[in-house]
Amino acid sequence: MPDVADIFRLHGAGYLDRFGQNMLPSHRRALRDLCNCRTAALGGQLYVCDHCGREHYVYHSCRNRACPKCHGRDTEAWLAARREELLPVPYFHVVFTLPQSLRDLVRQHQKAVYPILMQAAARALIKLSADPHYVGGLIGVLAVLHTWSRTLTYHPHVHCLVPGGGLTPDGQWRPARPNYLIPVKALSPIFRGIFLNMVAKALPDVAIPDSVRKQKWAVQAPICQSA
Repeated sequence: MPDVADIFRLHGAGYLDRFGQNMLPSHRRALRDLCNCRTAALGGQLYVCDHCGREHYVYHSCRNRACPKCHGRDTEAWLAARREELLPVPYFHVVFTLPQSLRDLVRQHQKAVYPILMQAAARALIKLSADPHYVGGLIGVLAVLHTWSRTLTYHPHVHCLVPGGGLTPDGQWRPARPNYLIPVKALSPIFRGIFLNMVAKALPDVAIPDSVRKQKWAVQAPICQSA
């Protein structure tokens, strides 16, 4: 079964021809590093058995943080550390997506907009959850950025893991209602407003279509899941 590096070697050149001018230098470097990882391009080391004299050549790793070959164990260690941080409460999985009409803008300004996307999602969750009609306390948010869909199309979105409850101003735990965190219909316009305001400040010369400000933005919040 081909791995990511095999796919990059087959289609990387064509992808660069089409999108290379809009890619961040770090993304171009990642593509190059993954293609070269554990190949002759990076050199290697020669090992010789002290008993039989058999020689074994090992190619160097690229050590790029995006490389699954180099950081598979690091990923598992990170996940294990996050599991240790989980509270003994139900959790909600909330997903924030951007309208398709904004994807070109985001792709052209990734360094500026990706942090905004994650911050806007977290701020919207915290703001609405503080309302006494819902959680009525300060929640925690673990946010992870995804930039591609399962069909390998460019689709920036944020997955958030939110505990089912929060801390009141006096430090008391207040649980969320069973199987319900906050209304997504109310969360969506808050997220939209925060995101667009932050983008306008960060990229004052970039024009955002009025239609984007009026359309509904997709936010998904499935029922709670066990920790």
